[in-house]
Amino acid sequence: MIRREAIRWLMLAPLVACARGAGADDPAGLQRFAFTEPHMGTLFQLVLFAPEPAAAQAAAQAAFARIAELNRSLSDYDPASEVSRLGRAPAGTAVPVSPELLKLLQRSQTLAARSGGAFDVTLGPLVRLWRESRRTGRLPATDARVQARQVSGHALLALDAKASTVTLGRSGMQLDLGGIAKGFAADEALAVLRRHGFSRAMVAASGDLALGDPPWGKAGWTVELAPFGPGSGSPVVLVVANAGVSTSGDTEQHVEIEGVRYSHLIDPATGLGRTESVAVTVIANDATTSDALATTCSLLQPEQIRPLLAAEDTAVRTLVFTRSADGVAQRTLYGRDPSGLVSRP
Repeated sequence: MIRREAIRWLMLAPLVACARGAGADDPAGLQRFAFTEPHMGTLFQLVLFAPEPAAAQAAAQAAFARIAELNRSLSDYDPASEVSRLGRAPAGTAVPVSPELLKLLQRSQTLAARSGGAFDVTLGPLVRLWRESRRTGRLPATDARVQARQVSGHALLALDAKASTVTLGRSGMQLDLGGIAKGFAADEALAVLRRHGFSRAMVAASGDLALGDPPWGKAGWTVELAPFGPGSGSPVVLVVANAGVSTSGDTEQHVEIEGVRYSHLIDPATGLGRTESVAVTVIANDATTSDALATTCSLLQPEQIRPLLAAEDTAVRTLVFTRSADGVAQRTLYGRDPSGLVSRP
């Protein structure tokens, strides 16, 4: 999966407030437990409040198992994954897929249509070229980029929801779900924790957060955003519960080639990394939505963001950060506050 670590996130208030661990102020006597494991090319952190260690450990193991299961299906790095096998299917062949993959592809195709192709999971060939460019510091050869663009494009992907099949329109197509899969995995892990009886929980996957009920006595989880690092102004603090929060941008994920600064996010119009520096935070009802929209809004012009958010079925709040001439972060708000956004500055 593509790593997106553009904006530093810290759940400062709940983690500090509950550092005692015993939960003395919690009438149910719940304690705070935290677990971390590597998955999907990043670290997943789980925080939950439970009455005793064994129950917390069992829930965390189940949540991590679900994340690992999804990675085995959705990873474009693993040649044995469902996504990789789909990419090797002959063009024009209807391939049965799992409910999870079909669900993500349906959401991805809807967003691709609404965004004019800014969000596109069929850009796998271009993503692979750009990964190599970031590694070597050299732009992709023109003929290789032209060939990759010929086998990319959301119009080449056909879904049959009734038959649960996917058909690739051209040979050489490769899917990349890096802009949505981590948010979906975070949502699924949070759902596992809830099924184990722990609704006061959160799942963090790099720049994607799936937040459940907050710690006892708190209005929400406190999320601190520092879009361009130290010296770029005071951090933006949000209080959020039962929602998804995702960040995207090029603060940490970029490369300079021939004097030009390129983002890790690919502009479908050029097949190269975006050159305009921007950082985006999205708050939505779930992390699957916030993840995909954070990626998309990072690639859109400001005037394109409002109609995209207006097409969403539920309220979504987007914060777009740009740098002023003196390097200070300036933010513009788009959309509407979802119910899970308890407070914002």
